[in-house]
Amino acid sequence: MKKYKILLAGKNNAIIDDFFNHMSDVFYLVTTSVRYEDVIHHLDTYKPDIFVYCLKNESRDDLIKIMEHKRRLTRDGVVTVIVGSQEDCENFQKVAIYMEDLVLAKPISASGIKEKILEYMEDVEKEREEQKLLQEKLAAVKAKDERKHVLVIDDDPIMLKLIKEHLHEQYDVATAISGKIAHKFLETKKTNLILLDYEMPGENGPEVMKKIRENNALSDIPIIFLTGITEKEKIRQALVLKPQGYLLKPIDKDKLLGTIEKFI
Repeated sequence: MKKYKILLAGKNNAIIDDFFNHMSDVFYLVTTSVRYEDVIHHLDTYKPDIFVYCLKNESRDDLIKIMEHKRRLTRDGVVTVIVGSQEDCENFQKVAIYMEDLVLAKPISASGIKEKILEYMEDVEKEREEQKLLQEKLAAVKAKDERKHVLVIDDDPIMLKLIKEHLHEQYDVATAISGKIAHKFLETKKTNLILLDYEMPGENGPEVMKKIRENNALSDIPIIFLTGITEKEKIRQALVLKPQGYLLKPIDKDKLLGTIEKFI
């Protein structure tokens, strides 16, 4: 069981003594004075899980001073517990509206205080865990929505499968085995980058690129040629078309990922 850190403050020394005499087995305990500066100092240095204020005949001004800690406690996720007589607790709640997380009014035994605080913290931990899981789910959804898209155009099904395997962890990937299929895809869907095979039967890579560049809605999409050609003249012809780059087959995964990262 987690042992929570409690910072104790207030004028009721009898209740503070009860904490040290009966609850040090389940809580780490530190006391501070009622001075604002002391409380802030201990919040900074001790970083408690729980702030317990032990009431005893506080004036309205005293209660207003306690209220000054509210924003800091809320910001740091510190649970606020108020302990005192029924009258003191009622007076506190009238002045310090919504400050406390848990109010424990006497008569309540030390063991009762301990049990109530532990029960409350159990609920807090469950709620925090639920919030954490929710945030993780939202972050995952956001990350998925922000994933970039890559369209791979190649007449070789094996090459398409290999590239998709290289990219699927980081990108959403669509494949097309011809320029005709790629053009059809781009009529209704968006992509952030195109990997384009240079040599294909029918409409080859340069012809596919020319059509894409002529379409104003698609002209800004980065295009990287994939080619098994190592002839300097062929490479020069490819670069004249001003693609964002080219990669030689067989495709190296690290070079592929590194090249794509430069443009999306």
